[in-house]
Amino acid sequence: MDRYCIIMAGGIGSRFWPVSRPEMPKQFLDFLGTGRTLLQTTFERYSSLFPKENIFVATNQQYREIVKEQIEIDDKNILCEPARKNTASCIAYATYHIGNLSPESVLVFAPCDHLILRKEAFCSAVDKAISFAETHDALLTIGIKPTRPETGYGYIQISDHTEDGVNKVKTFTEKPNKELAEIFVESGEFFWNSGIFIWRNSVIKNALQRYIPEITSRFEEVKEYLATPKEAESIESIFPTLQNISIDFALMEKAQNVYVLCAEFGWSDIGTWDSLYDISRKDHRGNADLGNSLIYDSSENIISVKSGKLAVIEGLDNFIIADSDDVLLICKKGDENRLRQIFNDVKSKFRK
Repeated sequence: MDRYCIIMAGGIGSRFWPVSRPEMPKQFLDFLGTGRTLLQTTFERYSSLFPKENIFVATNQQYREIVKEQIEIDDKNILCEPARKNTASCIAYATYHIGNLSPESVLVFAPCDHLILRKEAFCSAVDKAISFAETHDALLTIGIKPTRPETGYGYIQISDHTEDGVNKVKTFTEKPNKELAEIFVESGEFFWNSGIFIWRNSVIKNALQRYIPEITSRFEEVKEYLATPKEAESIESIFPTLQNISIDFALMEKAQNVYVLCAEFGWSDIGTWDSLYDISRKDHRGNADLGNSLIYDSSENIISVKSGKLAVIEGLDNFIIADSDDVLLICKKGDENRLRQIFNDVKSKFRK
């Protein structure tokens, strides 16, 4: 059975504003200071599991050239979305496209903003997940034991029912509030949804058709043109009309055949300043300095300034200090929704 990996790299990274911008979002930046961007690191990670011709990148069409600059990939392996319509439409697009190439393939959908510390354990978990998907009509995700009541992740409650060492999912809750997240973590029954999904093409297509027919009906209209020279024109005609919804809300919270493989491989989702702070080196007072700073009487801050600029911080506790060419952000850590509101306010008031 053929195996394919689809790296999802189409977001604008608004939760990392102002360093991440729509014209150059976080997946194309070196956030970890390794000399490699998040996309490059993700592509290299999955290249050890899949032949490169079986790795696709799903992204917005404005990022096609950036993708080609950063990784060695054929044009035909870049799925360009003409509009941002969230992960349900992205997954439907890749499913129909690869379905024309290999109808009974196994698909692994992977975000490109993950930090994986133990690569061998990660590869072993993905290999096990693929083997499970090959023999079960399952919608499978990889679950991570939570270390804090994070409100930016999906949570998976496992049931006692297992098949081949994989747990059936009891409930699936996307991004709970703080109080609920605390209950989840304390219970010991919940795992973070890593956002890595594994399933057979036919299984996910059936689920998409059942739960979001308003999206799949549009792909049915153009499916004969996918993976052909007429694909771009066909996708351009339907994508703006698709519903903007995540796969978690559209499908994973509703489906009955959802399973989770619980694994540990040093995972972190680098999705917010808070999550980047958690994995960054810190000084004796908990400050994470990602640039060049002098810090006095301050604690538990994350500071990111551009190369060649000095930041002097005095008397601040628990702040994000992030500098870009034309924006300086100074705000409290720990409120993801507030940062999103700030980003939207800037868009509406200062469009340039």
